[in-house]
Amino acid sequence: MENWLVKRAKLNPNKIALILEHADFTFGELNSTVQLFASKLFTSGIRKNDPVALFSDNCFNGYVAILALQQLGARTIFLDTELSEKTLNYQINDCHPKTILISDSANDKELKNIPGNKLLMSEVLSLEPAKDYHFISEFNSSQIASIFYTPSADHNDTGVMLTYGNYFYSAMGTTLNLGINRQDAWVLTLPIFNVPGFSIIMRSLIYGIGVYLIDGFDIEQINKVLINERATIISLTPPLLRALLNTLPQGKKYNDNFRCVFLGTGLIDNWTLLRCNMLEIPVLHSYGMTETTSNISALSFNDAEIKAGSCGQPFFTEQIRITNINQDNIGSIEVKSPTIAIGYLNKRPLYLSRFTKDGFFKTGDVGYLDDDNFLYLKGRQADLIYSGDKIIYPEEIENIYRSVNGILDICIVGITGPGKKQLPVAYLTVKDNAFLTGADLKEFGQHNLVNYQVPIEYRLISEFPKTTGGKIMRNRLFNLKYKLI
Repeated sequence: MENWLVKRAKLNPNKIALILEHADFTFGELNSTVQLFASKLFTSGIRKNDPVALFSDNCFNGYVAILALQQLGARTIFLDTELSEKTLNYQINDCHPKTILISDSANDKELKNIPGNKLLMSEVLSLEPAKDYHFISEFNSSQIASIFYTPSADHNDTGVMLTYGNYFYSAMGTTLNLGINRQDAWVLTLPIFNVPGFSIIMRSLIYGIGVYLIDGFDIEQINKVLINERATIISLTPPLLRALLNTLPQGKKYNDNFRCVFLGTGLIDNWTLLRCNMLEIPVLHSYGMTETTSNISALSFNDAEIKAGSCGQPFFTEQIRITNINQDNIGSIEVKSPTIAIGYLNKRPLYLSRFTKDGFFKTGDVGYLDDDNFLYLKGRQADLIYSGDKIIYPEEIENIYRSVNGILDICIVGITGPGKKQLPVAYLTVKDNAFLTGADLKEFGQHNLVNYQVPIEYRLISEFPKTTGGKIMRNRLFNLKYKLI
């Protein structure tokens, strides 16, 4: 395939590609800016196939740097700016980058003590452009476009290698589902160092649509854009959607061109869906993961209401099946798709172990397909609580408790009880003026849940450890101080 940025700049040089708070860039202008930055990266010594670690927040220079590294044919390894020094050190030692390219606006204190060839973007800008630089003319389908680290079964972060072919097929599946048109503009507020955020940059080039770039999850700015601008689509996770709704100014609605919230993987509670319906905010729930290059199934506009709670049908290019079905008719989700990652960095045996003999990828998630082939997600296999002969699905319980007035957030985990039986306990945060007791919460559970699903303890904490996408890190809860209520 011809170089995507160069191709798009030829086809639509005057179409808006990137919208910042105080500036717009056409594809032609963006291409010129990126090529200049790429020539200066070339001066710094970066060449084709060089591994380059990128440490950047959602800033303009970071956006340009991503595209510039593609022009050079470098392998971009995305580092999460919220990680600890220990985790960053592991990832950097694992991927051995030639250069660590750092955004000046990112907080890089956790990188200070980690050895490596570090280069600030401002330092790149001060370099002279290389006269012998030339962008790569083609993107090969099997060429690695990105490496993202994700937790894995061997308890160490694993670098997931995704190709240009993976992103192209992912974009095709998404547009066949959403019906992308030239007037669409996608709001990018998810971190660019995660697949769902980075995928929006790639879709922009493939579809020829604009991107509203928002630095961090600035709720006020996001709502301002969705109300006053011509933004049509925004990608969010369920926790981020709830946060956005909680701060939407009373009486305000999103602009007339707004089409949908493209909701990422994770169960969504009925109360949030009801609020969206009342505010006339269409929500298209989707399913995917890093290894599948983000979404591989999603609701369509026609099915959003009648199949609320579903993650939709598999995209045209995808196959999804359910295996190892248990007594609740819930089973393991397995997928076959051209969007599946080409491999794990330095972990070939682990990568191969994720596949069945007939080539399906074992996602580690559980759910079911209804009679119409719509996927319903029930959670991660590792998060399930086995209480004797019963199976407890934590996210189901959490979504029911989220309707309780005063609860900010809640997470259900299992602890070992008598006879090695697992029992559910609830960790929760509450509003400042809330007065909730364990007895009240237990009574609520007894009226709305089956007896074995009701938590035996309610542990009040000050704050949940979360990912940059707003997901609670369940494995860290047991180390937190709590107060029984």
